[in-house]
Amino acid sequence: MEERRFRAVKAYKNEAFLNSQEARSLRILAEYLEPESRFEELRIRDTVVVFGSSRILSRAEASERLAEAERTGKDVERVRRQHELSRYYEDTRELAARLTTWSKGLSGTDRRFVICSGGGPGIMEAANRGASEARGENIGLNISIPQEQNENPYITRRLAFEFHYFFMRKYWFAYLAKAFVIMPGGFGTLDEFMEILTLIQTRRIRKKCALVLFGTEYWDRVLRFEPFVEFSTIDPKDLELFHRTDSVDDAYEYLTTWLTRNVLNDSSAPGGER
Repeated sequence: MEERRFRAVKAYKNEAFLNSQEARSLRILAEYLEPESRFEELRIRDTVVVFGSSRILSRAEASERLAEAERTGKDVERVRRQHELSRYYEDTRELAARLTTWSKGLSGTDRRFVICSGGGPGIMEAANRGASEARGENIGLNISIPQEQNENPYITRRLAFEFHYFFMRKYWFAYLAKAFVIMPGGFGTLDEFMEILTLIQTRRIRKKCALVLFGTEYWDRVLRFEPFVEFSTIDPKDLELFHRTDSVDDAYEYLTTWLTRNVLNDSSAPGGER
């Protein structure tokens, strides 16, 4: 029998095709189906999503950098500001740990209110770290970007994801979430906050969902919502769509109370948002 000189490649194993423009719809579908299968396998019912800057350092690292800057006299003011902002890393870490401990104490077999972040460094790392330190499962939805944002080491291995499409990553942020915590951040955080806020305002997210804007000093300088009301471009009641705070205790009390009343004690609350 004559030996075949080549073997045809099956379409689903043809990497050149799968990476082509023609197969974009398949790649998009994969970023829907593959995470869905893992969430179902690990019985992740819903999440608490934490957004925030990738550039905010832990208090330990910020203190080391400040000591070095003061020793050398270089960039002292910039590093001192980094040290001040590191409080939000530690606040995120503490809040994530406390919410994880609370959720683990709930009855039922499904994993409820699992901490979920964008998977990278900074505030994202702090959220995953706090959940990990409380010995809880936690999720990282990382994104491939030119800055090569690497996933942080605190994410539960089976719940570490790498997305190519921003809109699919945002879908998974929104679909499972029952609450969002918005920590200080830059353009990406502002984009995420405003999109979720708009979806809630326009009722494209129909499920009940808590939204916490954390860091009054930071957000008061970055965002001013009152002019929207003054110019009648939003309704005054739209400012009630989110809760503002600067306290871990207050954020924890608000979220656990809200989730208990609106999700755990509400038999009509859906498992996800379609």
